[in-house]
Amino acid sequence: QVQLVESGGGLVQPGESLRLSCTTSGSIFRITFMGWYRQAPGNERDLVALIGREGVTNYADSVKGRFTISRDNAKNTVYLQMNGLKPEDTAVYYCRAAQGSTWYWGQGTQVTVSS
Repeated sequence: QVQLVESGGGLVQPGESLRLSCTTSGSIFRITFMGWYRQAPGNERDLVALIGREGVTNYADSVKGRFTISRDNAKNTVYLQMNGLKPEDTAVYYCRAAQGSTWYWGQGTQVTVSS
């Protein structure tokens, strides 16, 4: 079992920045992909960014150029640096990690962008 704990969410104004962190614990060997997803009220949970163990990344078109995903394999932690936040970025952000064919979810952290 792998446990994921997100942190770093909050309330910010448009144009501001936040950095989310997701720390893993438990049986964390051979974790390959790690990523961030988000879900706004009434919407499906969508991919925001994904990163492989060697650093290959993939981003949703809506966040390209504004968000950066990174990971520290030694700390088993994945980050999401979010710059130029917009009201439409408001959502619960979830961390996800793959171990073999099994994917694990964190409990989510709220990000609200509002003036």
